[in-house]
Amino acid sequence: MPMRLLRAPLTWIAVAVLVVGAATALYWFQPWKLVTDTEVHEELVAVPSAVASAAPSTVPSAPSRPATPSPTPAGPVLLGGGEFVSHEHDTRGAARIVRTADGRHRLELVGLDTSNGPDLQVWLTDQPVRTGPSGWRVFDDGRHVALGPLKGNRGDQAYEIPAGTDLTGLTSVSIWCERFAVSFGAAALTTAG
Repeated sequence: MPMRLLRAPLTWIAVAVLVVGAATALYWFQPWKLVTDTEVHEELVAVPSAVASAAPSTVPSAPSRPATPSPTPAGPVLLGGGEFVSHEHDTRGAARIVRTADGRHRLELVGLDTSNGPDLQVWLTDQPVRTGPSGWRVFDDGRHVALGPLKGNRGDQAYEIPAGTDLTGLTSVSIWCERFAVSFGAAALTTAG
């Protein structure tokens, strides 16, 4: 009889430990996200072709006056962009930085298609985009600007770049999983024009 009383509390402790462990694992890994998608269809800025977004042109002038640069274009301008490459998860689509007509900057993800996952963030970074496993974990090594949580793992979406952000040297975009410190996919940003 004494063994039976001793065994019952140990069984309940073991069950409680297993339940807490399973709940923690479910929260941490969120495995259901691998089979669910969140689709986003935000309106993107209509930008003129790359020719129109080139450096400011000069206005012809009288022979006695030197040429002067034209004012900054009033409409939206494509500053740069690139195609996503896959890292930890298969990722397709494009990223682009646009200066809007009112002078703000925004990052747009066009036709994004990646896996869903826990704690996914959108980062502008100064790290080069490399293919293969050697490129999966580099984006937190240097300078990065976090633009917020990924709105959806599929579709078109836009992220405001905070005013005053120095875009110099920020040459890539990563869909970054904060929880596991790994890139799902990244795009190198090449200058338009």
